[in-house]
Amino acid sequence: MVDGTPQLATSFLESPVVSRGEYQYFIHPLTDGVPRVDPSLLSEVVDRMVELADMDCDVILAPEAMGIPLATALSIRTGIPFSVIRKRRYDLEGEIELHQRTGYSDSYLYINGVSAGDRVAIVDDVVSTGGTLEATVGALRSEGVQVTEVVVVFDKSDDLQSISERLGVPIRSLLSIAVVDGVPTIR
Repeated sequence: MVDGTPQLATSFLESPVVSRGEYQYFIHPLTDGVPRVDPSLLSEVVDRMVELADMDCDVILAPEAMGIPLATALSIRTGIPFSVIRKRRYDLEGEIELHQRTGYSDSYLYINGVSAGDRVAIVDDVVSTGGTLEATVGALRSEGVQVTEVVVVFDKSDDLQSISERLGVPIRSLLSIAVVDGVPTIR
């Protein structure tokens, strides 16, 4: 058993890996929604997130797409409402726009359903470089929103602690992983 998540560890180690240029990309139900998400896997992950996280927040925020099933299940389990960080603008009053730049994309994201004084926890499937988190936390802080913590399923970063320190927000992950020579590996 790894970090109390035996099904998660097994499912990750069995993940197929595809190459997109230089990037080795693992395919997993909780990061891609394919081939399909087993309810027992999702339940295990949400149980572990509830154990690991403080969830001392007013709102759970989740980037689309794969943060949505995690936030939905956490919301049901904790009674905390959630809002989705979307890739499209809605032009609602108070909408927060942020520019994100990752290793493979450059785009805008939009946050609704939070306002100054709110305390939010960000929940997502994976953290790699921390670029999206940095943009999100910065945009939220500029609007007076407090980010209490970040909880992710997979940590693909080289140094999660330094990302956490740079953002000034605790980041908790269920499984630290890598893809080495096309093979999924737990660190």
